[in-house]
Amino acid sequence: MTVALIAGTGGLPPHIAGSLMVQGRVPIICEMRGFPSKIKGEFTRIPFRIETLGSFLKTLTSLGVTQVCMAGAVQRPDIDPSAIDPETAPLVPRLMAAMAKGDDGTLREIITVFEEHGFTILGAHQIAPDLMPMTGVHTKASPPDLTAALDAARIALADMARADQGQAMLLRDGGVIAREDARGTAAMLQDFCDPVETDSIVDELFGVFGEAIGGIADWLSGQDYTRAPGANAVLFKAPKPNQNMLADMPLIGPDTAMKAAEAGLSGIVISSGGVMVLDLPQVVAILDAQGMFLWVHP
Repeated sequence: MTVALIAGTGGLPPHIAGSLMVQGRVPIICEMRGFPSKIKGEFTRIPFRIETLGSFLKTLTSLGVTQVCMAGAVQRPDIDPSAIDPETAPLVPRLMAAMAKGDDGTLREIITVFEEHGFTILGAHQIAPDLMPMTGVHTKASPPDLTAALDAARIALADMARADQGQAMLLRDGGVIAREDARGTAAMLQDFCDPVETDSIVDELFGVFGEAIGGIADWLSGQDYTRAPGANAVLFKAPKPNQNMLADMPLIGPDTAMKAAEAGLSGIVISSGGVMVLDLPQVVAILDAQGMFLWVHP
């Protein structure tokens, strides 16, 4: 069965492509205009835009695609009405109505359209089960009693679901001190990073070490982030109630861990079975180097 990987930005699409290759399945890489993926190598690549979605679906069918995986970050594109082709025109009223409901409503409608055209949607976690960490504490450090904070987080998450925005928040002193917005988790954490230290930290990480992953944790172990505004806060990330988990399951990775360290957080809590972790060993190494915790909460 041929699978099309609709690949957005970030580290998840290359991981999914690699997992498929290990399974002996060569994916067709599809990238929406304006959101190129980081997938390298020789693949059949199909660029597309939302204004020609109908034609894109026909192309996938002609190539024998039966399964589709949507992975990576994309932002809602600006629509050019003049670029809508005849194959897509019948879908426009449905898509416009869905967009009015928010990002989750838009995604659900797009998935429905794909399914109506005979495609099976695969979740990234179904292709790469290694992305799903076991329940429990994965770091040397353990979390404190977060009962009150997690109760507040659940209430906030339900509110975020009604607004169809965000999957993460910062907790401190039994309450929620920040919520993720349309900018994403990294931007929320950046707001709590020390403005003096942030630039030098990022420059050092990516200028000196580049992709030498093994050195990052060693370098981090010597840093002091206690002055950051996010000191002693906890990053909590979980799917919103009724969130579509096939194409929009929350994700953290090494970048999240490094940004959390820069912000001075004490740890990260994610929901078991509801959040993927990209490169779990590296995430744990980064957090261990700073005495932070990772708790996969049941």
